[in-house]
Amino acid sequence: MIDFSKASLSTLIAKGGYDCDCGHHHEMPMDFLCIRPGAVETIPEALKAVGGSKPFIVCDVNTKAAAWSFVEPVLAKAGIEYKMYCFPMEHVEPDEYAVGSLTMAFDPSCDCVMGIGSGVINDCCKVLCHAVGVKQLIVGTAPSMDGYASNSSSMIRERIKVSLYNAAPAAIICDIDIIKNAPMRMLWAGFGDMLAKYIAICEWRISHLVTGEYYCENIAGLMRSSLKKIVDNAAGLKVRDEKAVQATVEGLVLSGVAMSYAGVSRPASGLEHYFSHLWEMMALDRGTPYELHGIQVGVGTLQTLKLYDKIRKMKPDRSTAENFINSFSNEEWEALIRSIFGKAAETVIWQEHNVFHKNDKARHAVRIEKIIEGWDEIQRFIAEELPATETIAAMMKDLGMPMVPADINISREDTVKAFLGSRDIRDKYMSCSMLWDMGVLYTTELPE
Repeated sequence: MIDFSKASLSTLIAKGGYDCDCGHHHEMPMDFLCIRPGAVETIPEALKAVGGSKPFIVCDVNTKAAAWSFVEPVLAKAGIEYKMYCFPMEHVEPDEYAVGSLTMAFDPSCDCVMGIGSGVINDCCKVLCHAVGVKQLIVGTAPSMDGYASNSSSMIRERIKVSLYNAAPAAIICDIDIIKNAPMRMLWAGFGDMLAKYIAICEWRISHLVTGEYYCENIAGLMRSSLKKIVDNAAGLKVRDEKAVQATVEGLVLSGVAMSYAGVSRPASGLEHYFSHLWEMMALDRGTPYELHGIQVGVGTLQTLKLYDKIRKMKPDRSTAENFINSFSNEEWEALIRSIFGKAAETVIWQEHNVFHKNDKARHAVRIEKIIEGWDEIQRFIAEELPATETIAAMMKDLGMPMVPADINISREDTVKAFLGSRDIRDKYMSCSMLWDMGVLYTTELPE
């Protein structure tokens, strides 16, 4: 069994994949990958690798401005015919409207989809390709997120943030000449998205202990190595150093590989992502603007690390947990959900009663027993996986990133609401879930 953390990208995406000691077979099916200056020159080669000759090109006004002058001459020189759809709006939401627009515009004479962009474009193209049954290429325009190589799409469905598991792109082209000139906010976003991995791995291990969720140490090791690659080169992002940008892109792609290996987003996201998801849902409900996902995740990471500083000093108490679940009121819980989620509340409530059953008393009894018995081990996970809060804060400050919710126009009230509602939008076990099981979620004061 190979050590994923020491393997090259080309090894990790090799066809056939690998049988792992965890008992699972891991594979990242990809036909083509190129990360270097001048990478757009390889578009004809990438098209051939995926079996395509006429791409349906998807972009938005910003990504077209960033990359089309690089991409179009390559297509023209190679005589490649294509059809294009460019989202006309300044800000594209990854929702039913966006995917519906692509589906209506899709030309059936095209035999593949080529996205030009970053997170939203990539995710919408994944869903489109799944629907129309063709392969996807992505030409990256910014190191702003870790989903380039993942098999999941972070979408908005019925006003709720969801992960849809379709397929990873068959080809990824990241031209450093394009990406290094992305807005600094997008470089911050990529760095913020990667800082989340400290918490993601920690909470994955905790969930494995408490709920029995599948966990793979080899994938966790891959995630740690991809995170180290980015953190070690973080200072160079300030001056758009080519080596630092390349290391960041490679680290982000490695993160996507880890998610594809696991088959879920668990290795890459924890509570910090749910701060971002809830803030975004609140903004959508109100029709107000919100920050880039990765920037919100960076702020959420600092919030969560501060929360873990409190958890390090806690100890579960059986009577507190039992008193909480015995006095739990479904009516009061539904009222809380409605106060947090607005128009999306009824979907959240329906999911709990019909799918998740996280509030079930018998299931709670099993989980709290695991927490009490495994508390020393949980504390060991925290100590092994999480860096000092001050260390991460210093890195973010050095890059000039937003660090607290107020920096991105998020109120204290909305931060508390996001914290309290985070365990309810999906069935993912996180620190907030553990605090709920311990009976202290609603009484834990969120750090400033």
